[in-house]
Amino acid sequence: MSDGPWLVVGLGNPGAQYAGNRHNVGQMVLDELARRAGATFASRGGGLLGRRPQAATADARLGTLPGGAPGPRVVLAKPTTYMNVSGGPVAALARYHDVPVERVVVVHDELDIPFADVRLKRGGGEGGHNGLRDTSKALGSKDYVRVRVGVGRPPGRQDPADFVLKDFSAPERKDLPWLVDRAADAVEAVVLAGLEAAQLRFHTRA
Repeated sequence: MSDGPWLVVGLGNPGAQYAGNRHNVGQMVLDELARRAGATFASRGGGLLGRRPQAATADARLGTLPGGAPGPRVVLAKPTTYMNVSGGPVAALARYHDVPVERVVVVHDELDIPFADVRLKRGGGEGGHNGLRDTSKALGSKDYVRVRVGVGRPPGRQDPADFVLKDFSAPERKDLPWLVDRAADAVEAVVLAGLEAAQLRFHTRA
């Protein structure tokens, strides 16, 4: 693998009113990764992303290499734009840090995966996810890694767009810390061991 940094992005919407939404689980995972690394997010703007900050970022080392050395360097990022215009900040950060698309990891909510499951893939369709669609457009490629955090399908005839903009249910909140921890483990596995090894670990049920 190259010695260059990785860019790990957690998708979501800005503001306290959205913080607990299913749509913001990607940013919850980024908070956990920052906690593990002892890193603090700071807003970035100016010459990098325009006059107003459009992402909160933190430089970190993820995981531990054999022998105890710190893991690869990563830029953790939480766009502060709304979900459907996430791509601009992601592409700007990738350019600024000279991160190729194959080293971009996007963590996001996934309706087509049962709650508490985590799946990983590179490329493919966006499944109606506006944050992914905008990211693919801005990067000019779909070939980034996705860490797909399962939130399940809405009950009954509830509109999926409404479902993802609601907080997790009380029963789900009991398991949410475990899910966030597992997704953070998946990100670490990707940057430490590569996508295929991470898929083998997280797609195989014990």
